[in-house]
Amino acid sequence: MPASATTTTVLTARALLLDMDGTIVNSDAVVERCWRGWAERHGLDPEAALKVVHGRQGYATMALLLPDRPMEQNHADNKVMLAEETADTDGVVPVPGAPAFMASLAGLPHALVTSADAALARARMTAAGLPMPDVRVTAECVGASKPDPEGFLKGAAELGFDPAQCVVFEDSEAGIAAGRAAGMRVVGVGPRANAHEPTAYVPDLTHVTVTAEADGTLRLEIAG
Repeated sequence: MPASATTTTVLTARALLLDMDGTIVNSDAVVERCWRGWAERHGLDPEAALKVVHGRQGYATMALLLPDRPMEQNHADNKVMLAEETADTDGVVPVPGAPAFMASLAGLPHALVTSADAALARARMTAAGLPMPDVRVTAECVGASKPDPEGFLKGAAELGFDPAQCVVFEDSEAGIAAGRAAGMRVVGVGPRANAHEPTAYVPDLTHVTVTAEADGTLRLEIAG
């Protein structure tokens, strides 16, 4: 029988907005270590916790898992969690294709939009050997966590483009929802993404090619 044909989806944009964890950096080992420990200390099922942790800021995950606890305690716990995660880079690696993908964006409009704070983002990008984008929207920059669209809207504004001109790269349910709520198209990356109806889906970044046309339009070729 003939091999199944590969289909290519083409999207065009003026700017790209990139989530970090799960999208360009694989930090699952650290995230699971830290959140399993937190869940066990609070008498929660670690597997249930891991189903909602990805994409959100820590305090927002804690609020979902412990809805009756004061938010002040969630923010205090989140500071401890961020310090723990920043100090632990064991197993942090680039998502397949991320080094070439990031290299292709050098000099093109793009921003990092992450639920990590600045210290954690720098630690993980450094551990993965990836260049830090000049424009970054980290946890300190927003008042609301994904799935709120605030981070992506700020990223677009800092780059100087309308939301409809931007394409988001995301891996999580919360992140994909945030991108859609911002009025942007979303490329879902990795195993968590496909169930949440992104505009296009890739298993990793080896399936994405970005080129700039003469007028500055970014052409995304997404091989499925």
